[in-house]
Amino acid sequence: MGSKNKLKRFEENKTFRNVIQPTRDEVLTDFSYKGKWHSFFKNNNPIIVELGCGKGEYTVALARNNPDKNYIGIDIKGARFWRGAKTAIEEDLKNVAFVRTQIELVDFIFAQNEVSEIWITFPDPQIKYQRTKHRMTNANFLKKYHHILKEKGIVNLKTDSEFMHGYTLGLLSGQGHTILYANHNVYKNEGAPKEVTATQTFYENQYLEVGKPITYIQFQLNY
Repeated sequence: MGSKNKLKRFEENKTFRNVIQPTRDEVLTDFSYKGKWHSFFKNNNPIIVELGCGKGEYTVALARNNPDKNYIGIDIKGARFWRGAKTAIEEDLKNVAFVRTQIELVDFIFAQNEVSEIWITFPDPQIKYQRTKHRMTNANFLKKYHHILKEKGIVNLKTDSEFMHGYTLGLLSGQGHTILYANHNVYKNEGAPKEVTATQTFYENQYLEVGKPITYIQFQLNY
């Protein structure tokens, strides 16, 4: 993507009613919607969060199919989720929002017990050992998710990385969390929730075209 195109998207994001772009200091000090997301959506429907939402395909598709729930995509790359934000506005989807911030600040964006469900779609597996702290299902991230999730809240991990799949399963089992469903190839095995196979991201379609298996885990956190 050219720099001019990126700048154009950044400027357009500023005009979108469904895009929030706080500074890091604003997030760390007193983020205005923390604990008050229902005031943004003007209803008390469940809040579902997609972390690392990329182009926003999943956030928008889930919102389109579930108008009785509110969906928030989080990503630091605003030029990417511009597409999802624009689509949501074009379709007049009022249950969609996007926040441009770092994922590690998720517990500053949401209050304790504010979120009903989390989606993590195709995160960077951070395979090298020294990158463990950046894996989105490491122990520290799981504690952040548990803090913002309601009791019995659900986390969904969808990835093309067998490493990420295996690492997460091992960590969940070792820490005594509840694995509700796990599958090494959701498009060849039955039983996955419909949301898992009904929507494909841009990169997921590329993986499927070359026959790469897509893995999925649904789990609850117990502390």
